[in-house]
Amino acid sequence: MRKASRLFEIIQLLRLAKRPVTAAVMAEALEVTVRSIYRDIAALQAMRVPIEGGRGIGYILRPGFDLPPLMFTIEEMEAIVLSLALVERTGDAALKQATKRVNQKIAGAVPAPLREAMEGKALYAWGTIAPSPEGLDLSLVRGAIRDERKLRLDYRDELGRASQRTIRPIALIYYSQSSNIVAWCELREAIRNFRSDRVERCVQAEGFFKGEGDGLRTLWTSGWTQTPAAVSAI
Repeated sequence: MRKASRLFEIIQLLRLAKRPVTAAVMAEALEVTVRSIYRDIAALQAMRVPIEGGRGIGYILRPGFDLPPLMFTIEEMEAIVLSLALVERTGDAALKQATKRVNQKIAGAVPAPLREAMEGKALYAWGTIAPSPEGLDLSLVRGAIRDERKLRLDYRDELGRASQRTIRPIALIYYSQSSNIVAWCELREAIRNFRSDRVERCVQAEGFFKGEGDGLRTLWTSGWTQTPAAVSAI
C-alpha cells in the first residue's frame, strides 16, 4: 500500500473507531509494521490532523475533524449498493474484503437518509457466485496490471495440455463462473485470454513492460494482432 493511501486509511480507522486504537491494531489492519504506523501518525500530526494519544495507550481523532462528506443522490447510492453486491459475487477474495471496507467508509460519511438507502437491503445481485481460483491470487494480477509487471503462469488449456507462459497482463474480465486474464503472451506473441480456474500457479516474473499497457489494451479492444515493438507507435 502506498503511503498516501495508508495515511487515508489511518484517518478512516480513527474516524470510525469508538475508542482509542493502538498502533498494533492499525498495523495488523493495514499489513505494515508498528514502526510504520508511528511514522505515519507523526506525519499526519505534522499536517495538523488532530490525532491525540501515544504509544501503548492508542490514538483517537479529536472531534471536529472530518474529511469532506460524500454527497450522492438516492439513485447514485443505489448504483453503488448494486455494484458492490456484484463485486461480492466474483471469485476475487481481496475485492470482496474491499467491498466491506467501502460499505463502512460510505456509511460513515453520508447523511442518514442515504445511509438508510444503503443499508435497506432492497437491491440484490442474484446468480452464481464464482469460486475463488485455487492456483491464483487475483490481487497479484490486478497489482501486475497497475504496475505493468510480467507474470509467469503454469497453465492448462481446455484440452488439459500444460504449458508455462510469461505474460504481460493488461485487463481482468469477471464472469459469473470464472474470470479471464487478458494479456500479451510472450510464447504465442499475441494477445490471449487465460481462464483463472485453469491457472495452476502464478508468480511475478523478472521484468516490467512499463509504458506498454495502454497500447496493448488498444490492440486488444481493436482486435488487432501485432507485436509489442509496434505498440509505442500507436
